[in-house]
Amino acid sequence: MTQTPETSHADGIAPLYLDTLVPRREHPRLLVLVDPTAPVQPELVWALQEAARREATVLAVALLDSGAREDRRIRTLVALDAQLLRAVGQTGVHGRSRTALVDPLVFEAMAATARGGDLVVVRPHSKTVLRPAVPRSTVRRPVRTAG
Repeated sequence: MTQTPETSHADGIAPLYLDTLVPRREHPRLLVLVDPTAPVQPELVWALQEAARREATVLAVALLDSGAREDRRIRTLVALDAQLLRAVGQTGVHGRSRTALVDPLVFEAMAATARGGDLVVVRPHSKTVLRPAVPRSTVRRPVRTAG
């Protein structure tokens, strides 16, 4: 008989099923705004190298209005993918990147958080406030001596 979380044991102790646990923290993502018409951007190369170091994912995005025609969306996405492939070729970092087209309004909301604003993410059963991290102070604490 296969034990399930609902199955109870005589001693009141049940096995812990790891697949039911939610990870404490999502893996890091590096969001890179890319101009698909430009040559390989150094920011994209840096982000791929940083993703390899941090075990993160690079999300290379291009801005495009949500009302753009389908042919323009396809051309922009193909150019974005090509630029990402060139950056991958320069860095040798494979499998740590994705591409996406983002509406400028959505990107502006995310970028405002990087400039000090708050962003509230509202989901069906939760709300999360995203704030920029407060820089750590460089004040040294006094050394305690015995005495």
